[in-house]
Amino acid sequence: MTAPYTTAFRPEEAGPVVLALPKGRILAECGALLARAGIHAAPDYADEESRRLRFPTDDPELDIIRVRPFDVATFVAFGAAPLGICGADVLMEFDYPEIYAPLDLGIGICRISVAEPAETARTDDPTRWSRVRVATKYPAIARRHYAARGVQAEVVTLNGAMELAPSLGLARIIVVLVQTGSTLRANGLVETEIIAPVTSRLIVNRSALKTRPEMIRSWIARFQAALRLAA
Repeated sequence: MTAPYTTAFRPEEAGPVVLALPKGRILAECGALLARAGIHAAPDYADEESRRLRFPTDDPELDIIRVRPFDVATFVAFGAAPLGICGADVLMEFDYPEIYAPLDLGIGICRISVAEPAETARTDDPTRWSRVRVATKYPAIARRHYAARGVQAEVVTLNGAMELAPSLGLARIIVVLVQTGSTLRANGLVETEIIAPVTSRLIVNRSALKTRPEMIRSWIARFQAALRLAA
Protein backbone atom coordinates (compact mmCIF):
# COMPACT_ATOMS: atom_id res chain seq x y z
CA MET A 1 0.00 0.00 0.00
CA THR A 2 1.33 3.47 -0.82
CA ALA A 3 2.38 5.81 1.95
CA PRO A 4 -0.16 8.43 3.07
CA TYR A 5 -0.02 11.84 1.40
CA THR A 6 1.82 14.41 3.51
CA THR A 7 2.14 18.19 3.37
CA ALA A 8 4.64 20.70 4.67
CA PHE A 9 2.40 21.37 7.68
CA ARG A 10 2.77 18.64 10.27
CA PRO A 11 0.07 18.82 12.98
CA GLU A 12 2.03 16.50 15.27
CA GLU A 13 4.73 19.18 15.61
CA ALA A 14 2.40 21.90 16.93
CA GLY A 15 0.35 22.08 20.12
CA PRO A 16 -0.84 19.20 22.29
CA VAL A 17 -0.48 15.60 21.27
CA VAL A 18 -3.81 14.32 19.94
CA LEU A 19 -5.11 10.87 20.89
CA ALA A 20 -7.77 9.50 18.53
CA LEU A 21 -10.39 7.25 20.12
CA PRO A 22 -13.10 5.22 18.38
CA LYS A 23 -16.78 5.80 18.99
CA GLY A 24 -18.90 2.94 20.26
CA ARG A 25 -18.06 -0.17 22.24
CA ILE A 26 -14.29 0.33 22.44
CA LEU A 27 -14.73 3.89 23.71
CA ALA A 28 -16.63 2.57 26.72
CA GLU A 29 -13.83 0.09 27.43
CA CYS A 30 -11.18 2.81 27.15
CA GLY A 31 -12.35 4.62 30.29
CA ALA A 32 -10.62 2.46 32.89
CA LEU A 33 -7.47 2.20 30.76
CA LEU A 34 -7.20 5.98 30.36
CA ALA A 35 -7.73 6.48 34.09
CA ARG A 36 -4.89 4.05 34.90
CA ALA A 37 -2.71 5.96 32.44
CA GLY A 38 -3.50 9.18 34.34
CA ILE A 39 -5.62 10.63 31.54
CA HIS A 40 -8.78 12.43 32.62
CA ALA A 41 -10.73 14.02 29.78
CA ALA A 42 -13.66 16.41 29.77
CA PRO A 43 -16.67 14.38 31.02
CA ASP A 44 -18.57 14.52 27.74
CA TYR A 45 -15.82 12.72 25.78
CA ALA A 46 -17.62 9.44 26.54
CA ASP A 47 -21.10 10.85 25.88
CA GLU A 48 -22.14 9.65 22.43
CA GLU A 49 -24.81 12.37 22.37
CA SER A 50 -22.22 15.14 22.69
CA ARG A 51 -21.69 17.06 19.45
CA ARG A 52 -18.11 17.90 20.37
CA LEU A 53 -15.41 15.91 18.60
CA ARG A 54 -12.29 17.25 20.34
CA PHE A 55 -11.91 17.21 24.11
CA PRO A 56 -9.29 18.68 26.43
CA THR A 57 -7.79 16.61 29.22
CA ASP A 58 -6.31 17.64 32.57
CA ASP A 59 -2.89 17.41 30.86
CA PRO A 60 -2.26 20.49 28.67
CA GLU A 61 -0.03 18.30 26.49
CA LEU A 62 -2.86 15.98 25.44
CA ASP A 63 -6.22 16.35 23.68
CA ILE A 64 -8.65 13.57 22.73
CA ILE A 65 -10.66 13.34 19.52
CA ARG A 66 -13.56 10.93 19.03
CA VAL A 67 -14.07 9.55 15.52
CA ARG A 68 -15.49 6.52 13.73
CA PRO A 69 -13.49 3.32 14.40
CA PHE A 70 -12.31 2.98 10.79
CA ASP A 71 -11.22 6.65 10.78
CA VAL A 72 -8.87 6.33 13.76
CA ALA A 73 -6.22 4.67 11.59
CA THR A 74 -6.58 7.34 8.90
CA PHE A 75 -6.16 10.22 11.36
CA VAL A 76 -3.02 8.57 12.75
CA ALA A 77 -1.55 7.50 9.40
CA PHE A 78 -1.82 11.02 8.00
CA GLY A 79 -0.36 12.62 11.15
CA ALA A 80 -3.48 14.51 12.25
CA ALA A 81 -3.42 12.47 15.48
CA PRO A 82 0.00 11.12 16.50
CA LEU A 83 -1.62 8.55 18.80
CA GLY A 84 -4.75 6.43 18.58
CA ILE A 85 -6.55 3.36 19.83
CA CYS A 86 -8.16 1.06 17.30
CA GLY A 87 -8.98 -2.56 16.67
CA ALA A 88 -6.57 -4.89 14.93
CA ASP A 89 -9.30 -5.44 12.33
CA VAL A 90 -8.87 -1.84 11.16
CA LEU A 91 -5.09 -2.23 10.96
CA MET A 92 -5.48 -5.45 8.96
CA GLU A 93 -7.91 -3.83 6.54
CA PHE A 94 -5.92 -0.66 5.80
CA ASP A 95 -2.34 -1.81 6.43
CA TYR A 96 -0.97 1.75 6.56
CA PRO A 97 2.86 1.71 6.53
CA GLU A 98 2.94 4.94 8.57
CA ILE A 99 1.34 3.25 11.58
CA TYR A 100 3.32 1.55 14.34
CA ALA A 101 1.31 -0.51 16.84
CA PRO A 102 3.51 -0.97 19.92
CA LEU A 103 0.92 -2.20 22.43
CA ASP A 104 -1.89 -4.72 22.53
CA LEU A 105 -4.28 -3.13 25.05
CA GLY A 106 -6.33 -6.27 25.63
CA ILE A 107 -9.68 -4.52 25.21
CA GLY A 108 -12.31 -4.73 22.49
CA ILE A 109 -11.90 -8.50 22.29
CA CYS A 110 -13.70 -10.03 19.31
CA ARG A 111 -12.89 -11.81 16.05
CA ILE A 112 -13.21 -11.54 12.28
CA SER A 113 -15.20 -14.52 11.10
CA VAL A 114 -16.80 -16.09 8.08
CA ALA A 115 -20.51 -16.83 8.52
CA GLU A 116 -23.28 -18.27 6.38
CA PRO A 117 -26.82 -19.61 6.77
CA ALA A 118 -27.02 -22.58 9.12
CA GLU A 119 -28.79 -24.75 6.52
CA THR A 120 -26.07 -24.35 3.86
CA ALA A 121 -23.20 -24.56 6.35
CA ARG A 122 -24.07 -28.19 7.00
CA THR A 123 -23.41 -29.20 3.40
CA ASP A 124 -21.00 -26.56 2.04
CA ASP A 125 -17.45 -27.62 1.17
CA PRO A 126 -15.35 -24.44 0.83
CA THR A 127 -12.36 -26.46 -0.38
CA ARG A 128 -14.24 -27.01 -3.66
CA TRP A 129 -14.92 -23.33 -4.29
CA SER A 130 -13.16 -21.49 -7.11
CA ARG A 131 -15.24 -18.34 -6.71
CA VAL A 132 -17.48 -16.95 -3.97
CA ARG A 133 -19.46 -13.77 -3.40
CA VAL A 134 -18.81 -12.20 0.00
CA ALA A 135 -20.61 -9.34 1.74
CA THR A 136 -18.41 -7.44 4.20
CA LYS A 137 -17.07 -4.10 5.35
CA TYR A 138 -13.59 -5.65 5.18
CA PRO A 139 -12.98 -6.05 1.41
CA ALA A 140 -9.18 -6.20 1.68
CA ILE A 141 -9.24 -8.82 4.44
CA ALA A 142 -11.80 -10.93 2.57
CA ARG A 143 -9.90 -10.81 -0.71
CA ARG A 144 -6.56 -11.69 0.95
CA HIS A 145 -8.14 -14.53 2.91
CA TYR A 146 -9.65 -16.22 -0.13
CA ALA A 147 -6.78 -15.39 -2.49
CA ALA A 148 -4.49 -17.36 -0.16
CA ARG A 149 -6.73 -20.37 -0.87
CA GLY A 150 -6.88 -19.84 -4.60
CA VAL A 151 -10.49 -18.66 -4.42
CA GLN A 152 -11.62 -15.53 -6.26
CA ALA A 153 -13.74 -13.44 -3.89
CA GLU A 154 -16.35 -11.19 -5.46
CA VAL A 155 -16.79 -8.66 -2.67
CA VAL A 156 -19.95 -6.70 -2.00
CA THR A 157 -18.95 -3.90 0.34
CA LEU A 158 -21.50 -3.00 3.00
CA ASN A 159 -21.14 -0.73 6.01
CA GLY A 160 -23.73 -2.57 8.09
CA ALA A 161 -26.47 -5.21 8.10
CA MET A 162 -24.17 -7.81 6.54
CA GLU A 163 -26.31 -10.47 8.22
CA LEU A 164 -29.12 -9.77 5.73
CA ALA A 165 -26.98 -10.46 2.67
CA PRO A 166 -27.29 -14.27 2.44
CA SER A 167 -31.05 -14.42 2.99
CA LEU A 168 -31.66 -11.75 0.34
CA GLY A 169 -29.37 -13.37 -2.22
CA LEU A 170 -26.78 -10.60 -2.13
CA ALA A 171 -23.91 -12.90 -1.14
CA ARG A 172 -23.32 -16.53 -0.26
CA ILE A 173 -21.29 -15.76 2.87
CA ILE A 174 -20.27 -12.79 4.99
CA VAL A 175 -17.01 -11.74 6.62
CA VAL A 176 -17.94 -9.91 9.77
CA LEU A 177 -16.68 -8.73 13.16
CA VAL A 178 -18.13 -10.97 15.87
CA GLN A 179 -18.19 -10.45 19.61
CA THR A 180 -20.85 -12.76 21.07
CA GLY A 181 -22.40 -14.16 17.89
CA SER A 182 -25.90 -13.19 19.03
CA THR A 183 -26.63 -11.12 15.90
CA LEU A 184 -25.58 -14.02 13.69
CA ARG A 185 -27.82 -16.45 15.54
CA ALA A 186 -30.76 -14.04 15.46
CA ASN A 187 -30.48 -13.97 11.67
CA GLY A 188 -30.05 -17.70 11.12
CA LEU A 189 -26.30 -17.59 10.52
CA VAL A 190 -23.43 -19.60 11.98
CA GLU A 191 -19.71 -18.98 12.14
CA THR A 192 -17.88 -21.38 9.87
CA GLU A 193 -14.36 -20.02 10.29
CA ILE A 194 -12.41 -17.53 12.37
CA ILE A 195 -10.07 -15.50 10.18
CA ALA A 196 -8.33 -13.65 13.02
CA PRO A 197 -8.77 -12.76 16.69
CA VAL A 198 -9.07 -9.03 17.32
CA THR A 199 -8.08 -6.78 20.21
CA SER A 200 -7.53 -3.03 20.36
CA ARG A 201 -4.03 -1.60 19.94
CA LEU A 202 -2.28 1.62 20.82
CA ILE A 203 -1.11 3.00 17.48
CA VAL A 204 1.47 5.67 16.71
CA ASN A 205 2.34 7.74 13.66
CA ARG A 206 5.91 6.78 12.69
CA SER A 207 6.85 10.31 11.62
CA ALA A 208 5.64 11.72 14.95
CA LEU A 209 7.76 9.14 16.74
CA LYS A 210 10.78 10.54 14.88
CA THR A 211 9.97 14.25 15.26
CA ARG A 212 8.72 14.15 18.89
CA PRO A 213 10.34 10.98 20.23
CA GLU A 214 10.48 11.88 23.91
CA MET A 215 6.86 13.01 24.01
CA ILE A 216 5.49 10.02 22.10
CA ARG A 217 7.61 7.48 23.98
CA SER A 218 6.48 8.95 27.28
CA TRP A 219 2.86 8.32 26.33
CA ILE A 220 3.66 4.77 25.24
CA ALA A 221 5.31 4.25 28.63
CA ARG A 222 2.22 5.54 30.43
CA PHE A 223 0.01 3.05 28.60
CA GLN A 224 2.51 0.29 29.38
CA ALA A 225 2.29 1.21 33.06
CA ALA A 226 -1.53 1.20 32.83
CA LEU A 227 -1.43 -2.34 31.44
CA ARG A 228 0.81 -3.47 34.29
CA LEU A 229 -1.66 -2.03 36.81
CA ALA A 230 -4.44 -4.05 35.20
CA ALA A 231 -2.44 -7.31 35.26
